[in-house]
Amino acid sequence: MQVHVRASLVLVFACACWAFSFPIMKALGQVGMDRQPSASSLFLSFLCVAIRFTAAGLVLGLSCLRARPLLTRLECEQGVGIGVMGGIGLVLQMDGMSYTLASTSAFLTQAYCVVIPLWLAIVHRTFPVPRVVGACVLTLAGAAVLAGLGTEGFEFGRGEWETLAGSLSFTGQILWLERPRYRGNRARHSTVLMFLVMAATAWPFALMLAPGPGGLMTPYASPQAVGLLAVLVGLCTLVTFPLAVHWQPKVSATQAGLLYCTEPIFTSVVALFVPGWISAAAGLGYPNETLSINLVAGGLLILVANGWLVLRPPPTFDGAARNTN
Repeated sequence: MQVHVRASLVLVFACACWAFSFPIMKALGQVGMDRQPSASSLFLSFLCVAIRFTAAGLVLGLSCLRARPLLTRLECEQGVGIGVMGGIGLVLQMDGMSYTLASTSAFLTQAYCVVIPLWLAIVHRTFPVPRVVGACVLTLAGAAVLAGLGTEGFEFGRGEWETLAGSLSFTGQILWLERPRYRGNRARHSTVLMFLVMAATAWPFALMLAPGPGGLMTPYASPQAVGLLAVLVGLCTLVTFPLAVHWQPKVSATQAGLLYCTEPIFTSVVALFVPGWISAAAGLGYPNETLSINLVAGGLLILVANGWLVLRPPPTFDGAARNTN
């Protein structure tokens, strides 16, 4: 199997695992608000990100202690870069979901599938090849159908702006991870630092926004919250991020952005049954979503776009020569 095909399949698998994080994070928000009604959604977002990546960083870090050297300079540089951008993006995305429809959030998050090729075209002064443009158009159309957006559009408020800003932060993370200078890095070691930087980005804001002295402990100090956090840390973090850090550089940044757009397809499928499981286990009023024609049509457009590029991958850097930065 060709390397880019294998990398594409691994990234799609990671997206399938990440899909479970959306209903889990939404359920954690409900649990936190029920246990501490005075808490703001922004505080709960920062606290969830801080706990999630602190735990993931410590667990993964223990497996790297015997390595020599523990971290190289380039691994530190890569880990800090993707950690800062990923941490900011996750917090903005999670808080934005509290102020907009899930469908709108899902659509705006996919903005990087258009921003990445535009950025590369500007930087390298090379227009993307036609199949890249076509795949981006198909993916954006699929995301719109999947999100159920009609011709009336939507108004931009806090949730929409936060989600779009989070998508731009994810764009920076994808582009940073692709840099050729990091090609010799050990993915697991860079990922440990990424986790710890994401946690360090979130903890100060969680402390500042905490409602009272015991505010950090109350929201998620319950068996239900601990169980949800365990799945979020294990399946949606420790399994997925090391795979993405290792395999994403083996495809172009544009193709990686399009592959990540399969995540809302899996999220829509997961939402058909996982909320009911969570509600039954945690005692929440979080209903399952229903199967719709939007899921089938939008998902098909995104899959066709990705299949197009997997079978006929674009030139390196979408037609432009790689630099050494």
